[in-house]
Amino acid sequence: MVVASAGTLAGHIKKGAYFDSVTLMTIGRHVQGLPGVLDAAVVMGTPENRAILAASGLLLPEFEQARDTDLLIALKLAEAGRVETVLAEIDQQFQLARSRKTQGAEARPRSLDGALEVLPGANLALISVAGRYAADEARAALERGLHVMLFSDNVPIDQEIALKQLAAERGLLVMGPDCGTAIVNGVPLGFANVVPRGAIGVVAAAGTGLQEVTTLIARGGGGISQALGTGGRDIKAKVGGVSFATALEALADDPHTEVILLIAKPPDPLVAERLSAIVKNVTKPVVTLFLGDRGGAEAGPATLEEAALAALALWRGADLATGLAGLPGRGQDQLAEAERMAARLPASRRYLRGLFSGGTFCAEAQVILAQDTIAAGRGFPLLAPLFSNAPTGATARLDSALVSQAHTVVDLGEDEFTQGRPHPMIDYSLRLRRLAAEAADPEVAVVLLDVVLGYGSHEDPASELAPAIAAARDRVAVVCSVTGTEADPQSRSRTVRQLEAAGAVVAPSNAAACHLAGWIARLQEDRHLGNTEPPAIVHPQENRP
Repeated sequence: MVVASAGTLAGHIKKGAYFDSVTLMTIGRHVQGLPGVLDAAVVMGTPENRAILAASGLLLPEFEQARDTDLLIALKLAEAGRVETVLAEIDQQFQLARSRKTQGAEARPRSLDGALEVLPGANLALISVAGRYAADEARAALERGLHVMLFSDNVPIDQEIALKQLAAERGLLVMGPDCGTAIVNGVPLGFANVVPRGAIGVVAAAGTGLQEVTTLIARGGGGISQALGTGGRDIKAKVGGVSFATALEALADDPHTEVILLIAKPPDPLVAERLSAIVKNVTKPVVTLFLGDRGGAEAGPATLEEAALAALALWRGADLATGLAGLPGRGQDQLAEAERMAARLPASRRYLRGLFSGGTFCAEAQVILAQDTIAAGRGFPLLAPLFSNAPTGATARLDSALVSQAHTVVDLGEDEFTQGRPHPMIDYSLRLRRLAAEAADPEVAVVLLDVVLGYGSHEDPASELAPAIAAARDRVAVVCSVTGTEADPQSRSRTVRQLEAAGAVVAPSNAAACHLAGWIARLQEDRHLGNTEPPAIVHPQENRP
């Protein structure tokens, strides 16, 4: 039944019709490609999804009373008379989706006990179910003596604490909740990349941070022994760094790990003390990066890229200074590139907008953009004020995650965007809408994007991003980084070529992309304010925050 129709805007509610987010994404893409469909959304009726529909001009008044378990179909059509035809096509797609699930040829276990019957020697369970069921499944796995990778999010923190206490009692490791990435014995789990086996072990309370450093290590000629994610909350005071400490001690004892790399946002001070005490007793070289909190260290890494290079240097027997020398995409060459890109923009365009699928990348962007890491003697932050829906450091919180303010970086992987929707590494629809909106804003100069390849991610992200970049490039500069390797299913070089052909500048790392995009916006700010004094450039190692 069509519940509402206003000109070419129409909507439909299916009460209690739950579908998983990947099915909804697939059908939504199909609908958007139908003749006469200008825009469409097929989502569950969560408050977050209704807010996104409102921001996209697709929210009808009847949707306001929808529940989380109601399916919402929103259509913007070239002709109002197409409504029934499009809805009939959508119904057919849902029927096909149900048929595929019930008629699949491959029989799969539907319980932990069933899985252990198929694979009785397993010692790790990967759990990805709705958050309200995840803790029970994880507890059952721990009680069976299995390590756990808990991919599920929206697990209450008290349940996380209980699970990790149980794991510690039994000598097991819980990765997660909301652990998106791990590489165990060479096997990528969750969102992970294809990297060679090697001697560098990683512990990370940061999923995309783990992906960035492992791929940079691979591209630098190194390899990974183990890469263990812990979930971002593990280093908070309430959880106490239980899994981070367990994983660190495991790598310290692992004969195949020669160098250890630790990645996280700044831990709680007591957790940091605990980890520091463990590191002091580790006989192997350890590189530590707590983004935005360098603990007074003058020579250690400040970015994910620097952390990867430092680990590579120690693995090769060199010192940290050697590993961090000659960083790509910095200094005078980078400023020249920024000046070239800014020269074609009007002075009225001065703001940066970062649209990130990775929370760690969003945090790293804030660390870089809010501090003057490469301009000597300027006496101001690189970009200010800076806003985010996931602020860190001096960054201010956005009034609404759906509306940018001045310089803005958005983490599209936050819960407000993923309730009832696939992760933005899989589903590019929100980012494509936001990219078009930012390019249409007459005050925006540069859009900054991360593109994450590997298992679990979109099978061909450039196929979706390239047309949107091509449509935006005449109005704004687009700067990207691509996290991945040649061995990934999407192929990093192929993805880079497609993005560059569409008009994007692809930097060698997220840090390099942030520096370049930041300089474009800084130059535009100076033009807007009438400041013609050329910035002085030094190597980032000589003038760090």
